[in-house]
Amino acid sequence: MARPSIRTRAAEQRAQQEAAHRVRRLRTVTGRNGSSCEVDGRWLVNFCGNDYLGLSQHFSINSALQDGAARNGYGSTGSPLVCGRHAAHVALERAIAEWLDYPRALLFDSGYVANLAVLQAFLGEGDLCVQDRLDHASLIDGARLSGAMLRRYPHGDAEGALRQLRSSVDGAAMVATDGVFSMDGDIAPLKQLALVSRVQHATFYVDDAHGIGVVGDEGRGCVAAAKLGPAEVPLQLVTLGKALGGYGAVVVGDAGLIEHLVQAARGFVYSTAPPPALAVASLQAVKMARSDHWRRERLQSLIARFREKMQQLGFDLPESATPIQPVPCGDERSALAMSAELEEEGFWVAAIRPPTVPDSGSRLRVTLSALHSNAEVNALVQALARARDNLPAR
Repeated sequence: MARPSIRTRAAEQRAQQEAAHRVRRLRTVTGRNGSSCEVDGRWLVNFCGNDYLGLSQHFSINSALQDGAARNGYGSTGSPLVCGRHAAHVALERAIAEWLDYPRALLFDSGYVANLAVLQAFLGEGDLCVQDRLDHASLIDGARLSGAMLRRYPHGDAEGALRQLRSSVDGAAMVATDGVFSMDGDIAPLKQLALVSRVQHATFYVDDAHGIGVVGDEGRGCVAAAKLGPAEVPLQLVTLGKALGGYGAVVVGDAGLIEHLVQAARGFVYSTAPPPALAVASLQAVKMARSDHWRRERLQSLIARFREKMQQLGFDLPESATPIQPVPCGDERSALAMSAELEEEGFWVAAIRPPTVPDSGSRLRVTLSALHSNAEVNALVQALARARDNLPAR
């Protein structure tokens, strides 16, 4: 019997995606200016990025990047353990560890790679990884890659996590959760999960990609806002590509656990180190995120404005006090139609569909930035109402 063709399988899967209105389209950005960007030749107000503090284009960070490249060149030339480790990487790690009050930090190429690396380094066959059902794909993939048993609990349900931990008593255990959930904008019950982890002798790992820079005093994130630290959350992920506006990720944690990552995390050991210039720019972004309190204050004002005006127009929004504001659409076709109409009116708001979100969970993922104006938020809300009202009756 002939082997199945990969090409044929890919074509069949594409046909299934098209029938379900789940095909994703690559867009090309040719320019950025504040809250707007040129997409496929047309300028749109961007309401779907993760530049929460508006740092991605800041002149002082751009200057740091240019200066870092002039001094240190384009690339790191090797993995950190061979020859790629640079003083700029060390300075960035120390700054983030000091910011979050953790003993040590380790720089990775991306948040996705870091999550794969952490779970692979600490878990193996016979171990247990317990995760929120809405965790980011990288946490799920990391657990699968590790060979550990993956058990998922209902969203935000600490008692569900406890039940899953009690289901297995053999091997090591880890509880892993997003801090801020990337498609819903709500915050995990970290205090309760920390207690569950302690009682069940499980290591608690928090991916705070969307909380760092935004949540809590000095933007120290969800863990600090919950008054937790290294004792309760021995490992925490910080991404540099959301509120900090750049690229890469850092894992902070107990010194011994970080050293284990240096020795055993394949995503660290076998990857080329990030360019030193990026670390120089990220260090400047960290300094600004800590000191520019007005950016978080501005962001909270915009969040309150958006939610108030949306509710006045009859939208039933899920609970979210973060810049991630999902607008439920129900089905894929409605989400696509509303996104297309918003684009016609000059707004870029991506339609999020399964498998990124659960079935029947299609939505518009509105994200707010300190760069947005009150007028832009007001205009978006009005456009959303028109797009909703123009949907065909179903």
